[in-house]
Amino acid sequence: MKVVICGAGQVGFNIARYLSLENNDVTVIDQSPELIGKVNDSLDVQAFVGHASHPDALERAGAADADMLIAVTFADEVNMVACQVAHSLFSVPTKIARVRHQSYLSPEWAGMFSRENMPIDVIISPEIEVASAIQQRLTVPGTLDIIPLADDKVRVIGVRCTETCPIINTPLRQLTELFPELSIVVVCITRNDNPFIPSADDRMLEGDEVYFVADTTHVQRALAAFGHEEEEAHRIIIIGGGNIGMNLAQALESETGITVRLIEISKDRARAVAEALPNTNITLGDALDSEILREAGVEMADTVIAVSDDDETNILASLLAKRYGVERAVTLINSTSYAPLITRLGIDVAVSPRTITVSTILQHVRRGRIRSVHSLADGFAEVIEAEAVETSPLAGNTLREAGLPSDVIVGALVRDGNVIIPRADTLIENNDDVILLASARSVKKVEKLFSVQLEFF
Repeated sequence: MKVVICGAGQVGFNIARYLSLENNDVTVIDQSPELIGKVNDSLDVQAFVGHASHPDALERAGAADADMLIAVTFADEVNMVACQVAHSLFSVPTKIARVRHQSYLSPEWAGMFSRENMPIDVIISPEIEVASAIQQRLTVPGTLDIIPLADDKVRVIGVRCTETCPIINTPLRQLTELFPELSIVVVCITRNDNPFIPSADDRMLEGDEVYFVADTTHVQRALAAFGHEEEEAHRIIIIGGGNIGMNLAQALESETGITVRLIEISKDRARAVAEALPNTNITLGDALDSEILREAGVEMADTVIAVSDDDETNILASLLAKRYGVERAVTLINSTSYAPLITRLGIDVAVSPRTITVSTILQHVRRGRIRSVHSLADGFAEVIEAEAVETSPLAGNTLREAGLPSDVIVGALVRDGNVIIPRADTLIENNDDVILLASARSVKKVEKLFSVQLEFF
């Protein structure tokens, strides 16, 4: 597949990295010589300095025979025009654009991105995606991550194993014997910042971050087995009134039993947020100021969510709130440099806009009958939801017979609305929804397993 990526920032760089590892033909354009230099030094792709929306730059990038254009520069207008030029001049089949400004995303202007006007096939809004991801984590307390799949019949849950976890040091093969009602499949473990796909003989240790697949109706029981029975958040402080903070507060305002307070340092932004959110208490000031935190009610809060546009502010404000007794801190982190420190510092949940945006884009890049994709552990693996069609090599075989690579684990099947936690002798039937985890090196093999052969037509 030939892909043109406009923008060499964190999202563009990581999309290029994923696609190049799968031997796709990738070209990256950016106006920054420094960013392009990093791409050329680090990745096996073509990259050059240029203006991503200029026809000559897109022509040089090979847009004339590209299968897809992904526009993720820092400027919404550049992303939109790049898609328009790619469509009008080069007939690029699929065009994806990152659009940040909320005015462009207002429902009343939805027709702007139609094929007749500005033909963009997929609009990615990081702020909305991140706010939604944080809200999902709040609905299931005790989780590091939550990925709903198959119309939320199945969830992939990330948790941290603490010293009170009842199942640490237990071989995974024994979980079913010890907890017969616990229908889960552990698919990934990160230990000392190193992710791996576990075998049946592996054990979970204190400090591990574990991802498991479960029937949504069994999630609470599974969390109890991991020692996580935290109460839902009722008194929340949001730090940062940008688009993420405002979208999150707006979503939480409508939920019963939740009190939301928001801290914003900019006077003009605080006024705009107050007008948009009449039911949210807005505090003007610096979240690193103890007096401002007290004014916002930090000593009564059970959860702090730091989503300002500054990583250091988010980290320090979260730690300060924890010092005042806040039980749970959810912290937005853009820089990958801080990732190894988060757990050691005492932050409960780190949210990466880059990872969330990359996952959303990959969902539209993947081929075959793949319905959903989520990147885990900084691209180490992907959680994939796909349909097993009649001509798929999987349909009609048991998991044992399917010959899946060792770094691919099937976590669940959904058949006629019913969730099946599979075993080796489970038969995969035509039209089953298959939830699996695949390491980055096996994603291409998974795509082929779910591809529709010509004889299907």
